[in-house]
Amino acid sequence: MQSQNAPITRELFDQVMVPTYNPLAVIPVRAEGSRVWDQQGREYIDFAGGIAVTCLGHGHPRLLAALQRQAAKIWHLSNVMTNEPALSLARRLCELTFAERVFFANSGAEANEAALKLARKHASVRFGAQKYEIVAFEQAFHGRTLFTVSVGGQPKYTQGFEPLPAGIHHVPYNDLAAAEAVISERTCAVIVEPVLGEAGIVPADPAFIGGLRKLCDRYSAALIFDEVQTGVGRTGELYAYMGLGVTPDILTTAKALGGGFPIGGMLTNAALAASFSVGSHGSTYGGNPLACAVANEVLAIVSEPQVLAGVRERHRRLTDALRALASRYEVFDEIRGRGLLVGCALSERWRGRARELLHMGLEEGVMVLVAGPNTLRLAPSLVIPQADLDEGLHRVERLLARAVNTL
Repeated sequence: MQSQNAPITRELFDQVMVPTYNPLAVIPVRAEGSRVWDQQGREYIDFAGGIAVTCLGHGHPRLLAALQRQAAKIWHLSNVMTNEPALSLARRLCELTFAERVFFANSGAEANEAALKLARKHASVRFGAQKYEIVAFEQAFHGRTLFTVSVGGQPKYTQGFEPLPAGIHHVPYNDLAAAEAVISERTCAVIVEPVLGEAGIVPADPAFIGGLRKLCDRYSAALIFDEVQTGVGRTGELYAYMGLGVTPDILTTAKALGGGFPIGGMLTNAALAASFSVGSHGSTYGGNPLACAVANEVLAIVSEPQVLAGVRERHRRLTDALRALASRYEVFDEIRGRGLLVGCALSERWRGRARELLHMGLEEGVMVLVAGPNTLRLAPSLVIPQADLDEGLHRVERLLARAVNTL
């Protein structure tokens, strides 16, 4: 074991941390805007955004000011007390979305846990205990609690944790007929990502989403949109549902909501919210004043029309450039996604090697993500400067040239 005065290294992780992650050797220590520096002072263009979290880049002055103002006032309140920053943030969310009621948590998993519990509780209260089944989609990801990992459609995340919660059905994404075959009077909720994230950045077909809305209406089931990754401007709309013409009954939000400060939220209407009585759900840190103050400023910025228009314009520039690179180097066979959540699907000869390309990207000075073994994922800041976008793309080209030369 290293002493407290020893340098922090990747090896220390293996000595002191539970091995649920396998982090890279690069250790970032400073960041500003869309640029990050590691312990050795090497600079990277950030196309990863902390997995779609740092939506306004690093060290945004308005977020720093909001945090500092609140830090000088009060850091934490239990939910025994009324909380000014939480109520201010909830009011803004209700003004900007379909929501009439908000519940705050600390993460996307907790927000989804609350959404699924609310759907089951509402169905039980209104229709009876037999209405408890949940329909979800293969390859989806909704979090790491036992309930949310069971609802997520990736068996690798549930192995060894059985027995799992019952009454959950998985069907193929974008397959309305398959969903219709399992949704019934016993269904209390259908949960769906507007863009399938961890399985390759696959956008939902609008007809598929519209069909789910009709099925939920027919069977009195709650339609839940998991917008943990797509929310807060990521798709070019404040929330992705706004561009699909379909309003959910429950929406979950996290990741970008705090711009890097941990916070999650569940949004719903008053009728469903009423099924959660006092004491039926809760969170010690949910609605933390520091988190809510920062999130309120994030929403104030991202909801500005020029910011959302900028996301759509950056999407066009980014995807046009990536398609040109795909044609030149033949490493990608499809560029897909919405806004600044972009997936680069690997061509046949590169399938299964996404993580190798991620490592090459770091060596070329650009941070990217993977979305499964066959897709590179890009989720840069929503306000990334054009110069940084261009430089990042230049480094992606170097990555692709290097990859082709080493094949």
